[in-house]
Amino acid sequence: QKQEGSLCAQHCLNNLLQGEYFSPVELSSIAHQLDEEERMRMAEGGVTSEDYHTFLQQPSGNMDDSGFFSIQVISNALKVWGLELILFNSPEYQRLRIDPINERSFICNYKEHWFTVRKLGKQWFNLNSLLTGPELISDTYLALFLAQLQQEGYSIFVVKGDLPDCEADQLLQMIRVQQMHRPKLIGEELAQLKEQRVHKTDLERVLEANDGSGMLDEDEEDLQRALALSRQEIDMEDEEADLRRAIQLSMQGSSRNISQDIPQTSGTNLTSEELRKRREAYFEKQQQKQQQQKQQQQQGDLSGQSSHPCERPTTSSGALGSDLGKACSPFIMFATFTLLSDIWAPSDFCFTLFFIPSLIILRLLSKFVIY
Repeated sequence: QKQEGSLCAQHCLNNLLQGEYFSPVELSSIAHQLDEEERMRMAEGGVTSEDYHTFLQQPSGNMDDSGFFSIQVISNALKVWGLELILFNSPEYQRLRIDPINERSFICNYKEHWFTVRKLGKQWFNLNSLLTGPELISDTYLALFLAQLQQEGYSIFVVKGDLPDCEADQLLQMIRVQQMHRPKLIGEELAQLKEQRVHKTDLERVLEANDGSGMLDEDEEDLQRALALSRQEIDMEDEEADLRRAIQLSMQGSSRNISQDIPQTSGTNLTSEELRKRREAYFEKQQQKQQQQKQQQQQGDLSGQSSHPCERPTTSSGALGSDLGKACSPFIMFATFTLLSDIWAPSDFCFTLFFIPSLIILRLLSKFVIY
């Protein structure tokens, strides 16, 4: 039996006998009977004596309102079954030198708590009503267990006599049990159950609070996914923009390099009239140089003729045409480039571009002109 209130004496007796043999009313009746016997003994000294009046004023020593019963009540209850209690650590019992394994059962008491240690079949069990179930005690541990109880202040009583037959004893005579986990105290179990209830209540409260926000959590997850996708798109757009900017800069750099490779013929913008004047001055200088070269050549020819007086000068149409061609070529070139300068006056670059090749071509053609 498990503990109910303070009826540990009742549970101790019923666990010992393995049945519902005693009730609180029956034990209370035994306690009242013991109280009456004690009163009658006190009355023998005189009902008018001071000790008798003091005894009457004191509460019962065999029971109280909490359900506690004295060892006298338990002992008288066991006499009904022909059982006797002997104090385990008494000199009379210690002289017998009986091994605890050879006994059948023990009743242990500490302050107001009672419990039974009994042998069922071939194994010992702690039938404490404060435990959640029977606790298996090995034969080698039994003596140590009883010695530990004595050291803690327990009073141990050996139950002498034949206990009534019970189903548990018959069953355990045939089989042996093995206990994997030691039973816990009822207080510990209640504390754990209370803690589990509190934890469960908190969990239910959290779940109830989350029931209304379940959809919000899903919406938040969708929002996070959308933000992540938008960040990826922005990053891709930024990469494309950087690529386009790099291509544009490279193109600007190449065009800048090309513009730097083209020579700048003038740092200022000139009008067509100024360009024509510059060209006329340039051709006049060229014509003067050619005339000077021609005069120097003629002087050389005259000096050669004076050194050979017998030789007559020979003239021919081919030589004359050649001389005329050479003489007229500067004028033709000048007229031609004057015309070109009027046409290609927009820039010095265009004039230079067409002037040099044209000068070479006309110079070559002038050698084949026939006058």
